[in-house]
Amino acid sequence: MSEGGFGKTSIGLKANVAAALSYLLGFVSGIIIYLLEKENKFVRFHAMQSIVTFGLLWLVSILVWVLPFVGTMIAPIIYMLEVALWVILIVSAYRGKYLKLPIAADIAEKMA
Repeated sequence: MSEGGFGKTSIGLKANVAAALSYLLGFVSGIIIYLLEKENKFVRFHAMQSIVTFGLLWLVSILVWVLPFVGTMIAPIIYMLEVALWVILIVSAYRGKYLKLPIAADIAEKMA
């Protein structure tokens, strides 16, 4: 896929704005944007990548917090990495670029 975040969307937003918003609240905003946007492949890709990525990270963080001692040491590191990834994905989408994450991008491309 090439760059393409500056077209029109069926929800009335610029594609780059809609794609960036799909990451704003993690997988929740990804679901909302994915269900609302019917046409723009760029926006649907980012929305699905948000669902897969942050849905999986949400499950991992729950599992890590359950671990008695190790979880409290690992969880803050995972959280910091998750926030950094979140910012990178928002900026990339807003700039109109496809930033393909391993595994999540493959799923997102099939579902977009």
